[in-house]
Amino acid sequence: MATSYKYTAAIDMQNRTRKERRFDEVERDLPNVSPPAQALVSLDKASSILSYLGRKNPFPRSITDKDTVWLLDNTAYRNERTGKWEAEFITAAFSQDSSCTVIDVVSAVAGKIDLDENDPNYPTIEERIRPFLQDIKPGAQVNAVHGGSTPLKLGPGGRNGISSDIKSLPGSGSEHDGHLVPTSAKVPKGTDGILKMKTFYAEPQGWGVISDIDDTIKITQTSDPIGILRTTFLDTPEPCPGMPELYQFIQSIIQETLPPWFYLSASPYNLYSFLREFRQQHYPHGTIILRDASWMSLPGLLTTLTLGTEDYKVDRMDKIHSWVPQRKMVCIGDSTQSDPEAYGEIYRKYPGWVKVILIRKVEDIAAIGIEAKNEPERFEKAFEGVPRDVWHVFSDPAECKKLVQDAVSKSP
Repeated sequence: MATSYKYTAAIDMQNRTRKERRFDEVERDLPNVSPPAQALVSLDKASSILSYLGRKNPFPRSITDKDTVWLLDNTAYRNERTGKWEAEFITAAFSQDSSCTVIDVVSAVAGKIDLDENDPNYPTIEERIRPFLQDIKPGAQVNAVHGGSTPLKLGPGGRNGISSDIKSLPGSGSEHDGHLVPTSAKVPKGTDGILKMKTFYAEPQGWGVISDIDDTIKITQTSDPIGILRTTFLDTPEPCPGMPELYQFIQSIIQETLPPWFYLSASPYNLYSFLREFRQQHYPHGTIILRDASWMSLPGLLTTLTLGTEDYKVDRMDKIHSWVPQRKMVCIGDSTQSDPEAYGEIYRKYPGWVKVILIRKVEDIAAIGIEAKNEPERFEKAFEGVPRDVWHVFSDPAECKKLVQDAVSKSP
């Protein structure tokens, strides 16, 4: 039985950052359009009650031409008991309309980041903020086809409009290993969103990568509430310097059995489309795993990125381990949140699963208040019980290449 460690240092640092940077004040000033005040007003009483049943809802709602549907990329794995392929399919359904006044919400965010309504970039805020404002569609079921021939019924979703289904997939051999197989939503003409997803098939053996997103591969400024709002709703998303090159290198040296990539972030699902496009431009294909705690909540965006991140990430890595427990994992994160603590805990929880831990030491001006989080004592404590040659704190991503290469060469 692995020793259980629970550190409060990261939580204390995060709370101190929130206080110093006045996160609570900014959150109070942001409009809250969360359900049920807005998103559930169109539900009749029966549908509202049934939506609490989630996948057990006997009367799911159909997708219409006035809806938006997202199918999220996923990873197929072999069920340890049956040896058959299966995967978790995540869908999100919401109306194309919003019952809140969009212009007021956009104006509030623009005011926070000091952007004048005559600025040519003003429409960018409305475009990016819309997924936070569209009314969610609880209890919706999505019909889809996997691989061109396998019908799937996904959902119905719960109160947040999100559904999660474990589906058995055809094939029992390794013919799919490392392949990307498409799934398409069968919806009425006029339905918009992400109507096609990809499933990466991962055999039990080989390598895999778990990566944080915010301030690990994408500049987000998670230590500053105004910085978060600017990088999320206005700025062109930028990769952290040197990280795309490092990820392409990692992909190249562990591709004998093509590795599954898992991008694990504390960002809410509202940002899936935004982050998916960013990942496609700069990083290897992979499954993006996000939080559903702040659906239709702008204040919730700041909360999910700064509170409870360690427990959330450990919980999701538990799930990833259940999918590919025999893989050898490389875990990559940064010092702004609780990545060191989460990776240290998962290493101790599953001895031998994690082979390399890389922590980007965030030192640029975007990471206000980062000094305490970069103290050596913080990392020593987070990685207590983890061999010193497993975890590495780096400033230049190029220095990680040899570390990963050595780990791969040492592991049969």
